[in-house]
Parts: sequence; C-alpha cells; structure tokens
Amino acid sequence: MKTVEIYTSPLCGFCHAAKRLLNQKGVTFSEINVLAQPDRKAEMIQRANGGRTVPQIFIGETHIGGCDELYALEQAGKLDPLLAA
Repeated sequence: MKTVEIYTSPLCGFCHAAKRLLNQKGVTFSEINVLAQPDRKAEMIQRANGGRTVPQIFIGETHIGGCDELYALEQAGKLDPLLAA
C-alpha cells in the first residue's frame, strides 16, 4: 500500500471526514497538523501546487486534492486501486 499523507487542522470538519474515510478503509496515514506545525503550511502549499486549504491529501507522490476529491475517488471505485498501486 502506498504512503498516505494528509495535511490537516483540528478545526476542520472536512479533515475529520477525510480521516474517517481513510480509517474506515483501514488506511494508515501520516497526519501533518498545520496549526501545530505552522512551518509545514508552506511545504503543503508548494506540494499542493498552491492549495492553501486543508485537507490536502497525497497518496504516494500523487496529490489528489481535498476531502471532496477523496470521496469522489471512492465513489468512482478508483480509490482502492490508487492506494494499492
């Protein structure tokens, strides 16, 4: 399974929803809290090609976007193959 990283904030409902889906699927992920580690926000923006909102989700080296994109991949049946590839 590919490495999953998610940039989050504890105040973000979309972050909680994205983590909930990943947890339901049994996916282990690294969480980077940009409120607790504000220096990592610049890193997130650069990796996400300017994306400034959380969550920003990466599967392997692929930036998939935020919560809506994660759920869209799941609905389309494309999330599991992306995680396994």
